[in-house]
Amino acid sequence: MTITPELLAKYEISLPRYTSFPTLPHWDQNHFQPSKAIQLLKNQVLLDPRVSLYIHLPFCESLCTFCGCNKRITRNHQVEAPYIQSVLEEWKLYKMLLPTQPVISHIHLGGGTPTFFSPEQLTILITGLLNGQKTAEEYEFSVEVHPNICTTEHLKTLYNLGFRRISVGIQDFDPKVLYSINRNQTFEKTRSIIEEARNIGFTGINVDLVYGLPLQTLDSIAYTLEKIEKLKPHRIAYYAYAHVPWKSKAQRRYTEKDLPSSADRFNMFLFARKWLMSTGYVQVGMDHFAMPHDPLSIAFKAGKLNRNFMGYTTDISPTLIGLGASSISDFNTAYVQNYKEVETYQSTIASGHLAIEKGHLLTEEDVTNKRHIMDVMCKGKIKLPNDLSPEHLAYIEEKITEFINDGLLQWENESLVATEAGLLLIRNIASIMDPYLYRLGMRDNVFSRSI
Repeated sequence: MTITPELLAKYEISLPRYTSFPTLPHWDQNHFQPSKAIQLLKNQVLLDPRVSLYIHLPFCESLCTFCGCNKRITRNHQVEAPYIQSVLEEWKLYKMLLPTQPVISHIHLGGGTPTFFSPEQLTILITGLLNGQKTAEEYEFSVEVHPNICTTEHLKTLYNLGFRRISVGIQDFDPKVLYSINRNQTFEKTRSIIEEARNIGFTGINVDLVYGLPLQTLDSIAYTLEKIEKLKPHRIAYYAYAHVPWKSKAQRRYTEKDLPSSADRFNMFLFARKWLMSTGYVQVGMDHFAMPHDPLSIAFKAGKLNRNFMGYTTDISPTLIGLGASSISDFNTAYVQNYKEVETYQSTIASGHLAIEKGHLLTEEDVTNKRHIMDVMCKGKIKLPNDLSPEHLAYIEEKITEFINDGLLQWENESLVATEAGLLLIRNIASIMDPYLYRLGMRDNVFSRSI
């Protein structure tokens, strides 16, 4: 696998991560109708009652400056109970609208810091969500965990509620890097939480790492990977740091001068990739690694990997309902997003209305291109859409030739598939099939860098 500095410079552009299509900046607000989106949700649940729930729990006790997620920093735990009640009320509003009883296949608690909430409040949340509900035969409940704000009681409670997978935020173990992002997290505390989870009975241990952080070097990456090897997680998400200071003001604590260069970032990924694969992990998609027996690896090999707002997943439910402030729902042919501000979200729910702020109704062209782009992102395969303009198709064919010449794509029988190098630049490959980018062009301060 050879990617020259010239190729790096060529392909370092701002691009979507394609956890959805169309991506949020390209949603059509002018033609969006919440009532139409809800009707599409009803139609989808009648066709297939399986539903995944994503619950956004936005509160954190301290600010990690690298984070671009929607969060509320507070040490006031009096906010817990009212927020949980709002989420449960929102779920009741959805259930009243659905034409048949949904079957819950996945629940994911994200944040923020889900374990900011007490075990008692998490019990109220999950029992309330599941009250009178059917669950799929093979359901999965997962939760994001911050080792500093997670107790044995949290883990025992979540396990008793049906959770079997935890996702532990680590990012990096180098003290100077952690200091730069205001995250005081030790290896010892992290190991303790993971060992407790295993002893309690959790069968899925995920960890999140980030490369391209302020002050990060190859040495700090190596230091972190040596620690990770001792933890033996089943899955590793190895994300590129998204520097979006126009969106996340906390990232203004440091400047571009504090960040590794594009070439250094890329070398960090290649270094970690080689290390992880030498220790038995399989690369899944562009930025995930999993042990061969993990369901994520199995789904990838079987061509059944999926991608949604939470990244790569084994979840094949056609409907994702997001609950909580800023949550995004995917109704298969419609997207909706809740109000981001906690107070606005809660007051809207209290008035008896869903807290939908904006959304997008997918056109037939959107549905086709969504399928093709997700094939690229999840399978590394390209299929030429047949319903684009002649000009866009000519552009795609030209770029494909360019990708082949640059060693990013190759023919396998009658299919075009990404090479090892192409898999690392899969966002670039997927982007050529995005008609919104083609029509509107690349714009700064919208998406993160592809490298």
